[in-house]
Amino acid sequence: MVIRMKYELKDEKKELLSEPIHHIDIKAFNAIPLIEAFDHMAFQSRNLANACKIFQRMLVDADCSIILCLAGSLVSAGLKNVIVDMIRHTMVDAIVTTGAIVVDQDFFEGLGFRHYRGKVFVDDSKLQKMHIDRIYDTFIDEDDLRVCDMTMKKIADELPARPYSSREFIYEMGRYLETHGNNSDSFVLEAYRLDVPIFCPAFSDSSAGFGLVFHQHSRKNNHLSIDSVKDFRELTELKVHSKQTGLFMIGGGVPKNFVQDTVVAADILGIDAPMHKYAIQLTVADERDGALSGSTLKEANSWGKVDTGYEQMVYSEATLTFPLVVSYAYHKGAWEKRKQQKLNQLFK
Repeated sequence: MVIRMKYELKDEKKELLSEPIHHIDIKAFNAIPLIEAFDHMAFQSRNLANACKIFQRMLVDADCSIILCLAGSLVSAGLKNVIVDMIRHTMVDAIVTTGAIVVDQDFFEGLGFRHYRGKVFVDDSKLQKMHIDRIYDTFIDEDDLRVCDMTMKKIADELPARPYSSREFIYEMGRYLETHGNNSDSFVLEAYRLDVPIFCPAFSDSSAGFGLVFHQHSRKNNHLSIDSVKDFRELTELKVHSKQTGLFMIGGGVPKNFVQDTVVAADILGIDAPMHKYAIQLTVADERDGALSGSTLKEANSWGKVDTGYEQMVYSEATLTFPLVVSYAYHKGAWEKRKQQKLNQLFK
């Protein structure tokens, strides 16, 4: 009876993990007519149109370094190729992200694994028995995630034992995908190839954490570590190096605060660094509870972090808004005149 139940669960798991998530292609449709129509409407449609105009200003400004901030379940939801295309088409110069997006989702898919269409109304205790993890209506094979965990350990085991910034370690993840990956559509891989730095201030809050815990446990006193202060210093150096900066923020959380704080850090060091000149944020978070994710960009001005004039909050979910903004920018074509800044080379 037990063996029969195991086979039944195995068959059901195979059925549940049968339809992969497909990543939207912003090159396949032209959002310009829709965004221009939104500009003559109201509420979030007009806010989104204004955000598109501000992103266009970032791309046209030759002195601007564009920093993309990522929070939420973006790659698992089908937005991976939006980020990949931004890197390939010179629409982003640096990335600040959560650990889940960069490791459990993008690097995970770079290894050849997939995310799958799932259901909201499902028996989660049964999913747990089948080793299926759920993100709202998306399924992930936990057994595949364990492979991702151990791959992080493998990368760490092969590096010299010293403190690393997350940027340094993510660069090594890109190097690993270059020779061992099974999916060329990975923003970790593309950033490695084009010298776009990726920072992850809460790196251990992901599959990286599991792999690095195993690495440190097995290596005792001869192991590497992730230095979050080095992350902050490097990103502050990047901010100081850039004449102007523009923020394109998806969600909020740690990436949003981390990149905004660089202006204050530079000031504390006695270095003159202007506030972020441009800023757009796509979010569903509400400002009324005082949390960082929903705090407005005008509020950030009171802290001396974001300048006013070219800032826009858009209160809408990223799977709807993110592809529209990037498709608009892609088809406008300002990226064709931008030069790759290769900001990773600042730290070599």
